[in-house]
Amino acid sequence: MCMLLCVSDAQGEKNNGFDVLYHNMKHGQISTKELSDFIRERSTIEESYARSMTKLAKSAGNFSQLGTFAPMWDIFKSSTEKLAGCHLELVRKLQELIKEVQKYVEEQAKAHKKTKEEVAPTLEAVQNIQSISQALQKSKEIYNAKTVEQERLRKEGATQRDVDKAGVKAKKATETYKSYVEKYATAKSEFEQKMAETAQKFQDIEENHVLQMKEIIRSYSQSVEETHIQIGEVHSEFVRNIENTSLESLIQKLAESKGTGKEGPGPIDFEECNTAIATEGASLYNSFYSSSESEDEEEPKKFHVQIKPVQPNNGIHQNRANIDELKASIGNIILSPSTSVRPFSPQKATNASPPPTAPLARAESSSSLSSNASLSAGNTPTVGTSRGPSPVTLASQDALPIAVAFTESVNAYFKGADPTKCIVKITGDMTLSFPMGIIKVFTTNPSPATLTFKLKNTSRLEQILPNQQLLFSDSSQSDSNSKDFWFNMQALTSYLRKASEQNPSASYYNVDILKYQVQSDGIHSTPLNLAVYWKCLSSTTELRVDYSYNPESMASPGPLSNVQVLVHVDGGVTNMHSLPNSIWNLEQNKCLWKLSDISEKSENEGAGSLRAKFDVSDGPSSPSTLAVQFMNDGSTLSGVDMELQGSGYRLSLNKKRFATGRYMADC
Repeated sequence: MCMLLCVSDAQGEKNNGFDVLYHNMKHGQISTKELSDFIRERSTIEESYARSMTKLAKSAGNFSQLGTFAPMWDIFKSSTEKLAGCHLELVRKLQELIKEVQKYVEEQAKAHKKTKEEVAPTLEAVQNIQSISQALQKSKEIYNAKTVEQERLRKEGATQRDVDKAGVKAKKATETYKSYVEKYATAKSEFEQKMAETAQKFQDIEENHVLQMKEIIRSYSQSVEETHIQIGEVHSEFVRNIENTSLESLIQKLAESKGTGKEGPGPIDFEECNTAIATEGASLYNSFYSSSESEDEEEPKKFHVQIKPVQPNNGIHQNRANIDELKASIGNIILSPSTSVRPFSPQKATNASPPPTAPLARAESSSSLSSNASLSAGNTPTVGTSRGPSPVTLASQDALPIAVAFTESVNAYFKGADPTKCIVKITGDMTLSFPMGIIKVFTTNPSPATLTFKLKNTSRLEQILPNQQLLFSDSSQSDSNSKDFWFNMQALTSYLRKASEQNPSASYYNVDILKYQVQSDGIHSTPLNLAVYWKCLSSTTELRVDYSYNPESMASPGPLSNVQVLVHVDGGVTNMHSLPNSIWNLEQNKCLWKLSDISEKSENEGAGSLRAKFDVSDGPSSPSTLAVQFMNDGSTLSGVDMELQGSGYRLSLNKKRFATGRYMADC
């Protein structure tokens, strides 16, 4: 079984089996989170597909109701709506399953924490046998050397005094060696006992983990299978409805709807000619259609229609007011691009030209994203310079590139080593970046495609504040894990036009879209946990800062970079010793540590301590507040994300980062 394999592994080189088993347990958390992400992505795909099917069903309902085939569209519409319903039902089941997975994630974390505490004695036994093994090997080498030295002196005829002196050393080495052999036997017995117990604990955890994961997968596959069965039933019903709709029934429906065939033509009797009435009718006909063309020509004549404007009777001001009102009315009319108009007479028809193509600046520049712009659409927009215009020229029907950035700020206050006193606040900004060329596409297109997006993974957000000047949303949305937004395209176009007028040389324009606040779970939501200890005496001040990396706080765990720890020390510091090395600012009386990146791959999985001892001339010092800063590129704490909906736009860059705001710790 696994336990025997684990024990055998633990007794291998340097007795590293415990470390292997412990990290294997931690890997289970990663697997659980990845499975949750997979199911969540499948749910997103199913939801998107369901929306597309609903849209298709609506299109089928709007198709022509003329002709014999028209009733068939009702079958298509009904079947497509049912298919959309099948996929939405799968979305609901997957969302419920995700909640179960999240519940297991929490239980798993608690179990791992409890196990870590329970196996602490085993870790001590591992460290003990490792240290005794090293001492045993060293004492054995000394014993062999002293014995050989004594024998060499005896053979070479050395003085009895030298031989006796060597014998004393050899005897002492022998006793030391035997002592370590006995210690090793005791340590080995304790190690094997504790390792066997610990291996069984790890095995129980792994067995339970695999069973839980298999149960989640079983629920997942069952939900998918049920959906496939429902889809099969809908398709079978569709086939039956098509087969049951006969040619005769379609013809019958047409006849009933049009009322044809119910009454035959009525009888017509011969009437004698009334010459007076006939002469008057003929005169009228000839005056309306008089022509020099042949009487056999069947093509009707064309009319020239001229509309004369009403003459103003209130002077030029009244005329100008009418023109302004007319422009305002026309400006609010949106014409569908698919609408076509057949010329009435107004002569050769002129086709409308498509909007001219416009070069689009690349939106992939990471520097094009900023979180400092105001939410107000009336304020001056943020602009920047990217890598220059794209060589690609896009027409209005091409997908237009935009970029998005999520920037979050984590504020935390730690009080001593008590996790219940940790106060955390996390806020975030969402910014969109539009390339310069998109403005021309908007302004030359009377009806640009509506920019619509879904804000995903919103269940952890306490508050969402959209830019009300630019965004619309449906407050009745029931999905707690996503929100749909769409732009007021007229306001967006106006906003970007203003931006280009103020900064015509900019390659792109940044727009703050929304702000949000993330639900926090105290110290569990902080990427770097802190605990500060001060010992202030009259002549010395000792400081210790314990820190530990918390990957569970991040949506996608990544390294914390640019880590700096700053603390003020009063009392007249005359000398300082620190580990690791720090920088002392004499003018400000501040100690600064600059650390390399902290992550799970760091030593001790990102846990460590900062220590400093200060000699003071005017002690004791007063404990002060510790300030910390760091950042992460590539991840957020909330896990919130954005997905474009519909067509007409593409996401060229999705930038995510978080950094510290006020991140402090007291003793």
